[in-house]
Amino acid sequence: MTDERPRPATDKRTADKRTAALDAAIHLVGTEGLRALTHRRVDAIAGVPAGSTSNYFRTRQALVEGVLDRLLEQDRVQLAAIGSAMPGDACELEELMHGYVMFVTGDDLVRTRARFAMFVEAMATPDLRAGVETRRSELRGWIGTVLAGLGVDDSATAARVLIDYLDGLILHRCTSHDDGPDPRDGVARMVRMLLPTAG
Repeated sequence: MTDERPRPATDKRTADKRTAALDAAIHLVGTEGLRALTHRRVDAIAGVPAGSTSNYFRTRQALVEGVLDRLLEQDRVQLAAIGSAMPGDACELEELMHGYVMFVTGDDLVRTRARFAMFVEAMATPDLRAGVETRRSELRGWIGTVLAGLGVDDSATAARVLIDYLDGLILHRCTSHDDGPDPRDGVARMVRMLLPTAG
């Protein structure tokens, strides 16, 4: 009987290399833009032999779709971590939203820029647009749950308003030479507008 036990380790190494290639691709898109995304550049950044990335993603479109899938996967992990501590009042929600904005425009800026680049690409690519909408639906659902728990009647509409505001704020901070003042006051005003009983 053939011993198949080594196969899971081999499969894991393959998955790890594929993930490393996608993370390198996200870094490339987030620092140099989607135009810079090529299999050869990803190989170089990932530190893998030439041709490795094309083994996992035969075409550039497959690589682009892989990048979006990886971003969505990472977003779900982050959302699950955030969701473990649901805000109990307006102040906690303000703190959570402000912390999120500062994180995605600070330590996580490269990934945020990559995400926006993918959003722009998705406008002309139906398959990508479906992935982007999946992410937005998940985020709207989570924020809607938070707002409902805080007593907002039409939590779905309120969630959409809050997400649209945060997206605009994040985009401004990502594309401006000057980040401007700390966004805490604006975030607080938006939250308290949606939760009038908190003001």
